[in-house]
Amino acid sequence: MAAAGKLSTFRLPPLPTIREIIKLFRLQALKQLSQNFLLDLRLTDKIVRKAGNLTNAYVYEVGPGPGGITRSILNANVAELLVVEKDTRFIPGLQMLSDAAPGKLRIVHGDVLTFKIENAFPGSLKRQWEDDPPNIHIIGNLPFSVSTPLIIKWLENVSCRNGPFAYGRTQMTLTFQKEVAERLTASTGSRQRSRLSVMAQYLCSVQHLFTIPGQAFIPKPEVDVGVVRFTPLIEPVIAQPFQLVEKVVQNVFQFRRKYCYRGLGMLFPEAQRLESTGKLLQLAEVDPTLRPCQLSLTHFKSLCNVYRKMCDEDPQLFAYNFREDLKQNKSKNQNKEVHQESCGL
Repeated sequence: MAAAGKLSTFRLPPLPTIREIIKLFRLQALKQLSQNFLLDLRLTDKIVRKAGNLTNAYVYEVGPGPGGITRSILNANVAELLVVEKDTRFIPGLQMLSDAAPGKLRIVHGDVLTFKIENAFPGSLKRQWEDDPPNIHIIGNLPFSVSTPLIIKWLENVSCRNGPFAYGRTQMTLTFQKEVAERLTASTGSRQRSRLSVMAQYLCSVQHLFTIPGQAFIPKPEVDVGVVRFTPLIEPVIAQPFQLVEKVVQNVFQFRRKYCYRGLGMLFPEAQRLESTGKLLQLAEVDPTLRPCQLSLTHFKSLCNVYRKMCDEDPQLFAYNFREDLKQNKSKNQNKEVHQESCGL
């Protein structure tokens, strides 16, 4: 029995090591899924500690694999841990952990990119957006192949306050290739500044907590791994729809070595490109000779606000896609050449 005035703490009973689990169930990391296993429980414990106080918290772990981080989360005395695993090979090992932690671990065989978490936890956990974050955490050692599309999806969820963020400003602690982690946290003017930097930082406070050497993983990846924490901001830096911000940012960074006016010009049809790009930059008060990495969040805020007004004035503008325009022009030219050849011209 717990001592008076103290909450009882949960610890997993003695279990086979992760390395033994891998051997027992003949698990191999699949290169095509960019899987890498983290076996050192000191490092998995560190990831969980950096996520914050998880006592009596509800945790959503993505891509648990053989269950290294899963063990550390369970030992953090959580109220409940929900794991979503796509690879059926890992389910028996996770079930072993579930049996050792009755009522603590819920296993879902599914894809994190499509899993609906909105109703996965009790409604009583929901908080107002302006309040402190809810007692829900997302933690995961993400396969490299899924990490970027997943964080973009979740950032859109932050913007719309749905998905994991229907509960409030849910915090996330996730692993990425070190280069991606550096992009996510890169400041204005740095070499790593990218589309990811802007998309993450206009919506969240983003911290690169620490780096795990590649040699800690089995098999050893060619790169080191960064652990990154995201806390959604109460107010986004840019108060525009996610798709609009994404379009502006993508266009700017597609010509990252050019002046920013080059990428911004692709927001507009060719016939009005020069005039509209000049108008956008002038109204946003942005120097056209700045490089994409030199644009601050304040610059992007001004650009997005002005572009939104221009789209409101011309409802067809937002639908314009210069890549589709290029494809259509290329197709027209090819058809013209075929017609000329058939006519003997």
